[in-house]
Amino acid sequence: MQDMKDTRRAWVRIGYDGRVHKTFRGHQAKERFQNELRVLRYLEARACPAVPRVLEIHEDELRLVTTNCGRRIERIAEPRVRELFADLEARYQVRHEDPYARNITYSPEAGSFCLIDFEFATILDPSVPPGPALDLPEPDGPRGD
Repeated sequence: MQDMKDTRRAWVRIGYDGRVHKTFRGHQAKERFQNELRVLRYLEARACPAVPRVLEIHEDELRLVTTNCGRRIERIAEPRVRELFADLEARYQVRHEDPYARNITYSPEAGSFCLIDFEFATILDPSVPPGPALDLPEPDGPRGD
């Protein structure tokens, strides 16, 4: 497996089969794991095409295995970043809470941008019970804080 991210909050690896293995660690790891899982399941139920799909859940390890949504982008214009996250909120009623370019990938296979890292996201749909209380990251804080 190839390490993609190894920080205080998460260890992310890509397997040889292309699947993404994300292990949550650090402050509120269990709550962030639970929240990312519930948000990804919600988005899948709403047929949102531009997010990872959950393939495996390893609750005892706080590890999710998801589909791969392409590579992180090198550069993207700020208006396009805002547009992608605004579309997620308007069409799927999910506010990302960490809406920065670092959480956008591009999938050549799909020919589109994808959004990743939903551990802090909020489901705005009033029919869905609220998720765990989370301490949100600092606005545009450094990765791994």
